[in-house]
Order: sequence, then structure tokens, then C-alpha cells
Amino acid sequence: MKYMFTYDLMESLRNTNQWIGASTRALAAYPAMSALGNPAVDMMRAWGSITSRTFSRMVAKPDWGIPTVTGPDGRDRIVRVETLVERPFGDLIHFRIPDRKPRQRKVLLVAPMSGHYATLLRKTVISLLPDCEVHVTDWKNARDIPVSEGHFDIEDYTRYLIDFMQALGPDLHVVAICQPVPLALAATAWLAEHAPDAQPRTLTLIGGPVDPDANPTEVSDFGRRVTMGQIEQFIIQQVGFKYAGVGRMVYPGLLQLASFISMNAGTHALAFRDQIFRMAQGQAGDYDKHNIFYDEYLAVMDMTAEFYLSTVLRIFKEREIARNAFTLGADPVDFGKISRVAVMAVEGERDDISAPGQCSAALGLLTGLKDADKAAHVEPNAGHYGIFAGKAWRKNIRPLVLDFMDAHTEAPARTRPVAAAR
Repeated sequence: MKYMFTYDLMESLRNTNQWIGASTRALAAYPAMSALGNPAVDMMRAWGSITSRTFSRMVAKPDWGIPTVTGPDGRDRIVRVETLVERPFGDLIHFRIPDRKPRQRKVLLVAPMSGHYATLLRKTVISLLPDCEVHVTDWKNARDIPVSEGHFDIEDYTRYLIDFMQALGPDLHVVAICQPVPLALAATAWLAEHAPDAQPRTLTLIGGPVDPDANPTEVSDFGRRVTMGQIEQFIIQQVGFKYAGVGRMVYPGLLQLASFISMNAGTHALAFRDQIFRMAQGQAGDYDKHNIFYDEYLAVMDMTAEFYLSTVLRIFKEREIARNAFTLGADPVDFGKISRVAVMAVEGERDDISAPGQCSAALGLLTGLKDADKAAHVEPNAGHYGIFAGKAWRKNIRPLVLDFMDAHTEAPARTRPVAAAR
């Protein structure tokens, strides 16, 4: 599978299905077809529209789509997305509201690099904007990064987090969601030992695999069932000629999407069937609930092969984070060095990706932190997505996180301004 041919074949199949859908929609839109008076024509047009839209979304990066935020005075204020730190594999962006007084809470949302773009956190950002200055790690699609930019693995990811935290300064609250939870913990521990003046005030860990064996799921147990040789041989592919990253070895987004869908294939099939009937009956809208969800869900990005392989090997198979054995280059990272960063773990009772116990295992590693600076919360009846973007996040978890930040607002002392490491 590690060939350019297989990558281009997948892209050709995607492109072909998009073309078939668009052609079917155009054919059904002819006036002569409507003259037949057959309901099947409406079904054809609906199927073609949905199929074309579905396959086109797979190669499109979603927009943040946050035009305004309503202030306490009821006025709508424009939101501008600014790049503070630009790097080859990911940028640090800030959602700036020009005519608003800066908020006291400075938040860094560490977005996952697990198949979707950082825009997966759009609702999380929207919910925090009224009360916080929000920054996000905006990771880039590996297929668009030239080979000349070098490699990118979990150690590079951790160094990016260290640089971003240093750039934002110690008056910072870090919120890591899903995949980056163990690496955000490692970045904080490295700062605690090597750059204590740059430590954030709080670290909130939401639904991440600190110890995958604490409560294994089908996703976290994948690394146990498959060997590294099998993963490298059957999953890793080489970017084709269509993209700037031609020749780069990646875990393709289309393969990841197939894996996501297979976990709940029946549910997705029913959702698309119902949407076709709604569109045929004129009851579907361009921005209805179905399209809003799947426009984001279907937009996938490639991960560098070295990042994916090192994640499986070091986080899931060898459990370096869970054993406090993670290293950054030649430097061992000791979680016991964290002594003045308050840490909170948030989990969902029905999380089938990172089950309860996997994330809260982080608290047991923090031997140098007082119990008063540790917190844990398991949200009843909440799944993985709900604990950072759904109803559970909005009603219960978000207030808890903001209260946790406010309870630990004393900034660590520092003797001089902190600049980015690179």
C-alpha cells in the first residue's frame, strides 16, 4: 500500500463519485425530465446533489464560519482570525474581536490531529468567545506540505505546543481535547522543568488517552491487535501528484474517514437515506442539521506517517505517557515536575473512543502537585463529541472549566517576558 498509485487511485475514485453525483443532479434538473411527472426524477436529483456534496467535502477545509459574537450590551461584534505564530505543520491562531476590551481569561485550545481539521472545535470556540481570549492550534493537511519541510512526529508536535505556550506567556489556560491530551501534559511537564516561567496557570484535559489500558475501547485497543509492520504496510501511503506534498508518506484522510464511518455504518446509512427523502420532498436546506454535521465530519486531512506511527507505538503500544517514560529528544519528561499548574480531567460516561479512566489517569502521574490543584469530572450519559462541543459541554462542562480557571488565576511569577523558543 505504500505507493503513490494507491493514493491516486483513492483520489480518482472520490473524484469519480463526485462527478457521477453532479452529472445525475444535472440530468434530473432538465425541464424535459420534469415533464415526465415521475417522483423518481426528484429522487435522482436529491441523490445526485447529496452524493456530489458528500464527496466534494472530503477534500475541502471548512471555514471557521464565526462572523460575529454578541456582547453583553447586545451588540454583534466582528470576529477576525489572526495568525500569531506560523509554522510548516501548524499555526497558532487568535480569534480577535477588534472593538472589545480584551478578556482576562486567555485560553489555548489544543486541537486534535486525528483526521479532522481544527474547525471541529468551532462550537467550542463559539461558546468560549464571549468570556475568553481564544487561541487555537490550527494543524495543516500533510498532503499540502512539501517534503522539503521535513518530518513531523509526536515529539515535533510536543515542541510546537511548547513554543505556542511560550509565545502566549504564563497567564494562560490550556485546554487539550482528545488526541493531544497526553502530549499537552508532556509539554507542560517539560516547561515545568526547563522553562518554569512559561508554565500555564491551568491545564484542562478532555477525553484523551493518557493510559489507553485503563479502560480499553475498540479504538484504543487497535494498537494491541495490529503490529507496526501491518500498519505501515497496509495503512501508510504516498501522496500523489495532485498535491504540494507529493511523495510525502501519510496516513490518508480518506482511509481515516472509512474507519470512522465503519464504526457506525448503520447510523450513517440511515442519516443519508433520510436526507435524500427530505430533499426529494423539498424539506432539506443547504444549512440544515444534516449538512452542518456532515460538512465537518466528512472534511478529513492526512497525517504524516511518522506522526501516526509514533502515536500508535509510543502512546498506545508502549504506553510511554502512562508509565512516565516519555522523552523529548534526549530529555526525559517527568510529570512529577508539575507542581504549580492546576490540572483538571474531564471524561464522558459513554465515551466509546477514550473511555472514563483513560484521561483521569493523568492525575495519578502528577506526584508533585497538591490534591487541591487536581480535579476530575465524569459527565453522565455523555459521549466523546458531547464533552467538548455538545449539550453536555454547553450546560455542564463549560461552566466547570471556567470556574476551575477562575479558581487558579494567580499567575506564576516570572522575571522577564517569555518569547517563543523558535
